[in-house]
Amino acid sequence: MRFLASYKKLTLLFKFDAGTSRGVLKERDSWFIKIKDSKNPLLCGIGEAAPLKGLSIDFVPYFEEKIKEVCDIINRTDFSINALQSLISEAKLENYPSIIFALETAFLDLSNGGKRIIFDSAFARGLQSIPINGLVWMGEKGFMQKQIKEKLRTGFTCIKIKVGAIDFETERQLIEEIRDSYSEKEISIRLDANGAFSVKDVLDKLSILSKYKIHSIEQPIQPGMHKAMAGLCKTSPIPIALDEELIGIKTKEDKAELLDELNPPYIILKPTLIGGIESSRQWIELAVERKIEWWFTSALESNIGLNAISQLTSNYTITIQQGLGTGQIFSNNIQSPLHISSGTLTVSSQLPWDLSAIDEL
Repeated sequence: MRFLASYKKLTLLFKFDAGTSRGVLKERDSWFIKIKDSKNPLLCGIGEAAPLKGLSIDFVPYFEEKIKEVCDIINRTDFSINALQSLISEAKLENYPSIIFALETAFLDLSNGGKRIIFDSAFARGLQSIPINGLVWMGEKGFMQKQIKEKLRTGFTCIKIKVGAIDFETERQLIEEIRDSYSEKEISIRLDANGAFSVKDVLDKLSILSKYKIHSIEQPIQPGMHKAMAGLCKTSPIPIALDEELIGIKTKEDKAELLDELNPPYIILKPTLIGGIESSRQWIELAVERKIEWWFTSALESNIGLNAISQLTSNYTITIQQGLGTGQIFSNNIQSPLHISSGTLTVSSQLPWDLSAIDEL
């Protein structure tokens, strides 16, 4: 079977300065891969490859050249829609997790009729919602307070606060303000340090924060310090969730070894960063075997990538909030049926897709 492939780059603009411990984000680039069946070119599948600077292993200067190379291989090769793995091998994509995710999404989309249905589920049909956390970005205290109030006002019962970029005492005060008004039964608080705490003082900080009944903290120290992280997972008064620690771990054996060595209470799954859909499924399988809980989180993709991750998430029985609330952070996001209401993500039949920004593909 012959497929036609093309791509387009789009720079997504943040509505605000998005602060993290790695710096402030104002914009980010995404590449959209469109796959068509040469016999029916009116139908197409679309996937998004969106590596993040300072985080993705495939954020490299020649990234776009690699996407062009992949499209060229698709355009000159006959292969089955189910032979994606052979394409991944031929294009040597083991170090390009975001491209793998884009290809998986595009081919699944095409095989389901080119309607942005990646996995047909009750969620994809608008019959089921996914509980999500409300994300609070780093910034000046007043900016963070405003975000927290807005999340609580709009019905979120789980707040995720990025910490580690401003002074620790201010962050502590912000968390204390929430707990002064809401118990842990009313509002669940998650923290995301993005590796900002030092090994020397991380336990002291976690001990101080633990009195606020924190649900979990993502990646309190830098990834790769396995001995220190294993000790934290065992002794921390706040449950640890591995995030960046999963990036770059490719084989099932290495994944199992990491989970066995660190034994975390939680892992965070970001398909763009950890190798795509099948890799995420593999992490879940290994985590379940070890009674490790997990949830999905977007990695600041547009609504194309967020839609795929959300539909993947909906294939599983969801018991805790997912990190899928990033669809409203860009001023020029691709319009989609994804809709946030009262702390849940749904698909609304009243909101159509608008692909005009990438229709030139």
